[in-house]
Amino acid sequence: MNTWQEGRPGGGGNGGGAYGRGGGNAAEPPLPAGLNPRGPGAPAPRQPQDYDQAQPAQAPGYGSAQGYGQPQSYGQPHAYGQPGGRPGVPAQGQGAPGGPGAPGGPITPGGTQPPAARPSRWPRRRIVKWSVFGVLIAVMVTAVSTWFWADSKLNHENVLADYPGRPAAGKGTNWLIVGSDSRNGLSDSQEEDLHTGHAGGKRSDSMMILHIGDGGNTLMSIPRDSWVPIPEHTGDNGKPVKATTSKINSAFASGGGKLLAQTVELNTGLRIDHYAEIGFAGFVGIVDSVGGVDMCIDQDVKDKDSGLDLKAGCQSLTGTQALAFVRQRHQMADQDLGRMRNQQKFLGALAKQAASPATVLNPFTFYPLVDSGLGTLIVDDDAGLTDLGSLFLAMKDVNGGDGKSITVPIANPDFRTNTGESAVKWDSAKAKQVFDAFKNDTAVPDVK
Repeated sequence: MNTWQEGRPGGGGNGGGAYGRGGGNAAEPPLPAGLNPRGPGAPAPRQPQDYDQAQPAQAPGYGSAQGYGQPQSYGQPHAYGQPGGRPGVPAQGQGAPGGPGAPGGPITPGGTQPPAARPSRWPRRRIVKWSVFGVLIAVMVTAVSTWFWADSKLNHENVLADYPGRPAAGKGTNWLIVGSDSRNGLSDSQEEDLHTGHAGGKRSDSMMILHIGDGGNTLMSIPRDSWVPIPEHTGDNGKPVKATTSKINSAFASGGGKLLAQTVELNTGLRIDHYAEIGFAGFVGIVDSVGGVDMCIDQDVKDKDSGLDLKAGCQSLTGTQALAFVRQRHQMADQDLGRMRNQQKFLGALAKQAASPATVLNPFTFYPLVDSGLGTLIVDDDAGLTDLGSLFLAMKDVNGGDGKSITVPIANPDFRTNTGESAVKWDSAKAKQVFDAFKNDTAVPDVK
């Protein structure tokens, strides 16, 4: 019988073929290339029954071409295992998982195989990348949530309604900023502490036009006793009120921000693009939320009506002190005009502090600032958070010297009206130069 057939497991012979259990030295014939899993020319794998009669002293070298009758030291390198490997137990190598016949790479010279690779871990760059991505997502979610929360705090009113003869829009942006003496939001004890009195309704304690444009930012105060024409309007009782000439403050008292904005537009020829109004409670809350506002006082101030008692020098004003500071006027030689200078100075310092990174990036100051400031702020229907941001930055620039602070040019600060009142009369010619500069967004001339 053919030697190949006798040596194959399950073949008809028992004898000494290369795959038999005897001790022949014949070389093992290779399997056909198409059937050998280890490649052309490689020896055929031994079958389990070929190991059952191997003698310990005569264990064959698994990688040699010898039969099982030839002794071989276990410490010698051989094809199926590491040096000194156990007979009958194939190590990783040919025909074993991870050997050349399977994924794992070839055996190195000397019969050893490189150690298996450790399980792969995320590279450090990938960890950093995903960590940064997670932080950015968290920041974006927080920013969007804060934006919608802050926007919900704004109190919008239809202040800037169209009407026949309204001035056309000019270049740049004009804000009408009003400080109201409204006691809304104050308790009786707070009214006592702030020396505000208990008057109902609201009157303007201050009013300013802030022009923002390429020609420079300019903050212009308008005296509340300015003697100006007030247009026809509808009164509180729903009946029409004829046009008249009076103090500009009466327009705010009679028709609120809507009539005041129309009166300002009528007398300046400027279109008011945005409106902002804040009362006593909101003013105090903003100052306290930023931890006070640093101011340098030129001289000692002691005012019984406002309750202000300050020494000259640089100091931090609390909300109560700040409100008294911007309201007091009796120690000023020019009364209301001197008070407006203090108001401009203080508002610039407040805007600088409110817009600083120490305030905006600190949640313990930013959120109370937004809550107290926007919660009592009244703006026109079209004003949003972006517009308010521009307002604060422009105020900051004015205080920092990149803009200008002026008062509407005045011809007579103690003009006597036909009713015997003391009012403020504008210098029409000089005032027109300022208004034209605002309208055309050009440099504001130095006028007094």
